[in-house]
Amino acid sequence: MMRSNPIRRLFTLAFALLALGAAADVTIEVTGTGAQQLPVAVAGFNGEVGVATPLSPIIRADLDRSGRFKLVDTGGAAPAADGPPADLGSWKTKGADALVIGDVHAEADGGAIVRMRLYDTLSGKLINGVQLHARPDELRRAAHQLADVIYESLTGERGVFETRIAFVVKKGKRYELQVADADGYNPQMVFGSNEPIMSPTWATDGRRIAYVSFERQKPIVFVQDVFSGARHAAAAFKGSNSAPAFSPDGNTLAVTLSLDGISQIYLVDVNGGEPRRLMRTPAIDTESSFSPDGQSIAFTSDRGGSPQLYLTSARGGDAQRLTFDGSYNVTPRFSADGKTIAYIRRDGGRFGVAVLDVASRQSLSLTDGPADESPTFAPNGKLILYATEVGGRGVLAMVSSDGRVRQRLSTQGDVREPAWGPFPSQLPMTRLSSNP
Repeated sequence: MMRSNPIRRLFTLAFALLALGAAADVTIEVTGTGAQQLPVAVAGFNGEVGVATPLSPIIRADLDRSGRFKLVDTGGAAPAADGPPADLGSWKTKGADALVIGDVHAEADGGAIVRMRLYDTLSGKLINGVQLHARPDELRRAAHQLADVIYESLTGERGVFETRIAFVVKKGKRYELQVADADGYNPQMVFGSNEPIMSPTWATDGRRIAYVSFERQKPIVFVQDVFSGARHAAAAFKGSNSAPAFSPDGNTLAVTLSLDGISQIYLVDVNGGEPRRLMRTPAIDTESSFSPDGQSIAFTSDRGGSPQLYLTSARGGDAQRLTFDGSYNVTPRFSADGKTIAYIRRDGGRFGVAVLDVASRQSLSLTDGPADESPTFAPNGKLILYATEVGGRGVLAMVSSDGRVRQRLSTQGDVREPAWGPFPSQLPMTRLSSNP
């Protein structure tokens, strides 16, 4: 895949016509790990062979790909989960600082009641214990949720294993916007077209995605409910309509329009209506990202002579320049806490992912490309998903916000334009004590 001229690629929609490839069957390879890994043993869950989707392998895979844990071999053990195992101390001897045990009670409809307990092997104390009920189609989701419980219990940070990602893939001559679990499983087509699709972005409700489609032979911004499939054009004005970004309340979209012949940022109601121009400049302004509190918008502009990141009020007005290192910094995306912005930086002809501390204006390069683009934060701010190029084709990759953990999502074809969804609503869960 050849890159277009960087300036032209940023401020036109030509890159949407690049060949994207085949199926989005995603697998994850961890290519780097954190400085310290916590040894954890995840034993087999009693009774999980009686359900269609065993949970313990999914939990192990989630923890392993996080890069934060070292998985200790359990030798096929499946201790009962109705209290602390009698041989809990032996797991410390095997090298595990924490032990996960569980059981699954299959129901007639294919669903299950699942119990899980997490123990400190040194003290023998229960760290966390939960029980949940999962319908037949929720077993994989239940496993992800349990992995999130383990992750948060041991790191103090909320996990993102239960979240979803969106991306664009091309099958032959057909483009598809797909949504999948964060581990790449359960890919589902949200929208398909023989014309390019680009720039998907999630609303904070986790139900709606805005994206750009060329189905009417010009770029138009659509909003679609990923569950019902209902969709409508939110920005179909004269000229180009591109780069949508939801406001945190989900009621407004920031979009880039060329109503006056030059790309500028406008605000439109998510259901449509007249656009409201955010600023009026002779420069190209594009690639908006709302701050989590909805008060500010980060964007890309060439008003200083080269593409750089800027920040302005969501009500419009003067803009502050955020980046000064290098002549090409684009595609800002806020973290969920609003303290950090991920973006793409060009360094010596290579395009890599970088992060900017909003308060200090200090930046840190996380990847060295050569052709990275479209960064998007996980909702806990600890990982960044982005598109890159390997062997001449597009793939998705992840990097931790400190650059220590790297992962590659292998696919059967070229995939682009990732967007990481918000935290979902959780399955009902009850807390368990150390004893039955």
